[in-house]
Amino acid sequence: MTPALDDIGRRDLLAGGLALAALTGPSITQAQETKAMYGLIGQMKAAPGKRDELVAILSESTEGMPGCLSYIVAKDAADADALWITEVWTDKDSHAASLKLPSVQAAIAKARPIIAGFGHRFETVPMGGVGLG
Repeated sequence: MTPALDDIGRRDLLAGGLALAALTGPSITQAQETKAMYGLIGQMKAAPGKRDELVAILSESTEGMPGCLSYIVAKDAADADALWITEVWTDKDSHAASLKLPSVQAAIAKARPIIAGFGHRFETVPMGGVGLG
């Protein structure tokens, strides 16, 4: 392929991609007006042999949390005492408010004796996905 034809192909591809993005994505103005979602991904370590008990406590306390779009508790595939919690919230304020709910406070008190520690923790800005809008 000659350099001139190669350049035309790349320009056409880029132009097509930009056109598609313009048709399907929100405008910059819309994105700025929308409050950003808030996400957390964190690793928690249970006391030896207590991971399943900790999963049960965390899973039962997730009902009725305003602003919570997704709360997933998963077992770590490589560490028998670790689990991962992935959360998506409408915004950071909703997450902060959830920590004051009586059900969440009760779960924290119940879980505290069997939490051995915490591993990695990442804050994210979710962009949407299945079930998230």
